[in-house]
Amino acid sequence: MSESAAARRSLFPVVIPVCVAGLATVVAAALSFGMATHSVTVLAGLAAFLGASLLADRFPVPVDDLDANGVSLAFVFGLSAIVLFGWAAGVLVVSATPAVMQLLERRPAVRIAYNSFAFALTAASAGLVISAIGGVSPAETAARVVVATYVCYVVNVLLITAVVARATRSSWAGVIASSVRKTILPFTLMGSAVLTLVVLWQRAPLLSVALVGPLLAIQLYQRALLRALRAVRLALTDPLTGLGNHRHFHERLARELEHALRYDRPLALCLVDVDDFKRVNDRFGHPAGDSVLSQVSARLRQTGEAFRLGGDEFAVLLPGFEAPDALTAAESIIDRIATIDFGHMGAVTVSAGIAIAPEHARERDELLRLVDSALYWAKEYGKNRARVYRPDVVELADLRRLASAGDRAGRLRAAASLARAVDARDVYTGNHSQRVAQLAVRLAARLGLSREELELTQLAASLHDVGKLALPEDLLCKPEQLTEPEWATLRQHAQIGFRMLESLGVDPVAKWVLHHHERWDGSGYPDSLAGTEIPVGARIIFVADAFDAMTSDRIYRRRRSRDEALAEILRCAGTQFDPSVVEALSVELGPDGTAAAPELQYAAAV
Repeated sequence: MSESAAARRSLFPVVIPVCVAGLATVVAAALSFGMATHSVTVLAGLAAFLGASLLADRFPVPVDDLDANGVSLAFVFGLSAIVLFGWAAGVLVVSATPAVMQLLERRPAVRIAYNSFAFALTAASAGLVISAIGGVSPAETAARVVVATYVCYVVNVLLITAVVARATRSSWAGVIASSVRKTILPFTLMGSAVLTLVVLWQRAPLLSVALVGPLLAIQLYQRALLRALRAVRLALTDPLTGLGNHRHFHERLARELEHALRYDRPLALCLVDVDDFKRVNDRFGHPAGDSVLSQVSARLRQTGEAFRLGGDEFAVLLPGFEAPDALTAAESIIDRIATIDFGHMGAVTVSAGIAIAPEHARERDELLRLVDSALYWAKEYGKNRARVYRPDVVELADLRRLASAGDRAGRLRAAASLARAVDARDVYTGNHSQRVAQLAVRLAARLGLSREELELTQLAASLHDVGKLALPEDLLCKPEQLTEPEWATLRQHAQIGFRMLESLGVDPVAKWVLHHHERWDGSGYPDSLAGTEIPVGARIIFVADAFDAMTSDRIYRRRRSRDEALAEILRCAGTQFDPSVVEALSVELGPDGTAAAPELQYAAAV
């Protein structure tokens, strides 16, 4: 016996009794209705209600996660027939509607039979119960409608959920509870529509028929509106996990970040990445990988508003969370996922990175860059852990990323991250390394360097002080002039930076960083190179670094004006600085951007 045949047979204990009882009910209703005499008004009303019920059933309004097609106003017209014309007429209208519509849709015979006969039992139950409530007063009419509504609803829920629970091997009580949560309100509202239709019929049958049109129009409008809302939701939802997608994440992040800055409250952003996910796909196949992603996403929902950014990367927004609370939340995610039983796949772990706005960044792109660095750090240092962004630690991971980046954008992003980490520990105001890199590229362009050399200049200038990461922070932030031993320690940053970059194979950037304090006259450090012995990139960085240092505030002195700084560099052209680079600086900063200062004519000949 096939699995599908066995599944069908498992439904027989529910389907057969309902079909037998329902068939008997329909036959009894047909005989009862046929043997009675009916006015033309009643027959016309029944025909109108049946036609309206068929139209309504053709366009049901979907209900989220409901194990059925949805709800439709067929309930209104069927229940009105029960109240107005008795149980027999109601049974015929209610049972005929699904039978006709599902025959036209070519549904399986057993499904057509079950639905039709279940509805027949529903209508008969309501009709028999309200038969004990006589009279035509408003109160009695309202009582009959209310009782009929909820008897129909209860019997319908019991019969439909019974077969659904058996088919899905779920708890009947659980299916009932889920169905009631999703349908009780729509059916209650439709009960009020039944009361309106019944009262109108009792006062003026033609007027009640006129109500059919607006009711159907409302249903069609609701259906169209819900479809539009679902389309919007689908555009913002990841189809595999049901989480918000990449687009939805960026919209929500922008909104939450704006709210955090406006009301001066923290916003924690947590990136979560599945460790060694490629191994899962390669060894067990993509369906197994999809299962892992689905279960991971379920655990993320328990912590905050979660999103799938793509592949095995997720994000969680935690408004109002400071760093300690965000770290606790991320660690709880990691612990919950580590306890999932994936069977033969073994344990699956995740890593998480955290950044806080506005503590770490106020701009969206910068916040994303920092949280990505924190995630990379967590991955690099053991996985299965969470890390909060720290500028004095994350740069170590960025060094490895710089070496492994195969594209220009990746290298520049990693270099920018390292530069910000250096600036966070140094005495300069603002983004010193970034400003030096920008000016150095402009000078290199003035000197006619190639596109590749411009990129290398930008990288080297961004990283010219990377060696300071290994120096004590109290030395870098000392509020007064350094002593001679302290200066000797500080001068080591060029060699330290060279060793850091050389070990990663970042060349000639490493050599340019090593020699960016060499002087044109040979009195610089660390190797006392002179003139053109100094790499051109190092000569350019030296000028750009000196100009920005002079025009930036330090703890122990105020900055100089642009003109004062340029005059000092012009004075030192040919002794401290390469005259050709100084000339490029003068042209770059000059009022018309073309003429060099006259002092350079002498300096160039020295």
